[in-house]
Amino acid sequence: MDLGMSARLRPVHESVVEMIRDDIAPLDAEFLAEVGKGDRWTFTGRQTEILEGLKAKARERGLWNFFLTDSSEGPGFNTVEYAYLAEEMGKSHLAPEVFNCNAPDTGNMEVFARYGSEAMKEKWLRPLLAGHIRSAYLMTEPDVASSDATNISMSCERQGDELVLNGE
Repeated sequence: MDLGMSARLRPVHESVVEMIRDDIAPLDAEFLAEVGKGDRWTFTGRQTEILEGLKAKARERGLWNFFLTDSSEGPGFNTVEYAYLAEEMGKSHLAPEVFNCNAPDTGNMEVFARYGSEAMKEKWLRPLLAGHIRSAYLMTEPDVASSDATNISMSCERQGDELVLNGE
């Protein structure tokens, strides 16, 4: 397995590094200075202005939705290629959201892209891919002290022609 940077990734990687250095990092401190102002559940006007301006630049430059490996909605990088970009994005508080590669949205978009009905994709996936909405992931298990989906436990019973999952 070749874990080196691919030739097709190299120019994108360089563009991501440049955008983080030149456009995003200079605004990190200003964005974080707004934390604690206003409603704790929403961005301030200035935070929204910063994020939306940077997201528009990223979209214009084609630096968007890197994480989707099998989709026409992104460049189709494999996991190794994406890891190089994730490493760079991890150096900035804002970068993952600017490039629309922030959790939990990335995982939720992958689930919708792979398993969602057309109605679900239209209602949820398209706005997520466009960066117009955010998503959430919620889970709890009574016997496990975490929200790690690999710890989920449930029963599965056949009832007639259906399988009924019960996660109580």
